[in-house]
Amino acid sequence: RMAKQSSAEPQAAGPSGAARGKSKKRRKKRKALGEAAAASKGPGMAAVGPPRDPQEFSSNWKRCRSEGTGGCGGGSPGEMGQGSSGAVVAVPECSPAVEGTPLGPPTQIVLRLLNVIKSVLPRADIWFDDVDPKDIEAALGPEAAKIARRNLGLETEQCQSVEKVLVKEKAFDGLTRAVAMDCEMVGVGPKGEDSILARVSIVNQFGKCVYDKYVKPTEKVTDYRTAVSGIRPQNINSGEDFKTVQKEVAEILQGRILVGHALRNDLKVLLLDHPHKKIRDTQRYKPFKERVKSSRPSLKLLCEKLLNVQVQTAEHCSIQDAQAAMRLYTLEKKKWEAAVKNKANKKNCKT
Repeated sequence: RMAKQSSAEPQAAGPSGAARGKSKKRRKKRKALGEAAAASKGPGMAAVGPPRDPQEFSSNWKRCRSEGTGGCGGGSPGEMGQGSSGAVVAVPECSPAVEGTPLGPPTQIVLRLLNVIKSVLPRADIWFDDVDPKDIEAALGPEAAKIARRNLGLETEQCQSVEKVLVKEKAFDGLTRAVAMDCEMVGVGPKGEDSILARVSIVNQFGKCVYDKYVKPTEKVTDYRTAVSGIRPQNINSGEDFKTVQKEVAEILQGRILVGHALRNDLKVLLLDHPHKKIRDTQRYKPFKERVKSSRPSLKLLCEKLLNVQVQTAEHCSIQDAQAAMRLYTLEKKKWEAAVKNKANKKNCKT
């Protein structure tokens, strides 16, 4: 009976066959995981790291080294690379891997690419591809539009085309019966709101410049208005005396038809007067105002709509502005002079 009890007790306390099988599988799994962890911490680590010996390099890495001189793309620190966009980028030299560190040659490729990307990103500028410079000027101003035209290769072409429209080639370059005048001004006073003369330009009926002088300021300049006037300190500090310029301009205008845009402002800073019947102001000419649908059209708008040219795209030029006003006048000269004559005849009939 005792023997039977002792044989029965182990059967009751011991695990079943299925449980023993599961326990055995767990032990094998733990053993396998332990061996793998030990292998990763053991001396065999170099086998899975970046290759250091030439025998361990892959075929791609060997080909890359053979094409360059000492590393991927090799070269000196000053070597320059050019991308598809045409931007020139300085490519830094690959620094050699430090002995005894896990950084090997393949890692240097990644570092080099990151350096190139960092060197390119800060240089990114406004892209003007497929953007009309007119839209850029409306949104960002004339300076941005000027850069856009330069980047698109339109600046030189535009200057040449504008000159062809405004100036008659091989024409008489002396004084004519009608002349056009334009003045550039600078600001004086506490806020630079008052204006004084800085430059005066006069062209003849064919757009040829017959007079162009900078004027020495008569007061302390507080705003050069360079973005609009194009005037800088060095231009007027060595300019002509105001009285001299005033006298010379008065002599030129004497007895001639004076053409210009918003001429009242120009005559005001010159401290001069001119007979009303001899003034041809393109801003006040009624047919022009009707065509562009503006009660006070700008010279830029008139040239764009009536002459199909762009003026005042950046800093103003008094010579070009005078040429533009003269070209607008000659465009309507016959009708304009006929209207002036009819108006004078009606006035004489009433009297």
